Amino acid sequence: MIFNLTPHPVRLYAAEREDGIDDLEPHLREVIDPEPVPARLATIELGGSSWPELVEFGHAQNLPPKRDGVQYIVSLVVALALADRRSDLLVPYREVRNASGTVIGCRSLAQPV
Repeated sequence: MIFNLTPHPVRLYAAEREDGIDDLEPHLREVIDPEPVPARLATIELGGSSWPELVEFGHAQNLPPKRDGVQYIVSLVVALALADRRSDLLVPYREVRNASGTVIGCRSLAQPV
């Protein structure tokens, strides 16, 4: 079972899906809708009026505990922060882009290690 803890639907396309097409349907295999609350990394703004801003990224928020047979789609930043502790986190991989270059889905899911 896979839960989507990103803030948007994850569209999974077949490998033959080409980039540059605005129609969302060709070669669409599955859409995984997001859960109500996305997983995020906590942030602490370190103050000051400097550029760039100084921000400390902390613990993951809204990430359920590890469960047998369950995987979670999360943002790359969340997955990378926890790669050494969580083997149940997946990220969209091999992105699919529309005609204007916006990511509209992916061809697979990956587990960062």
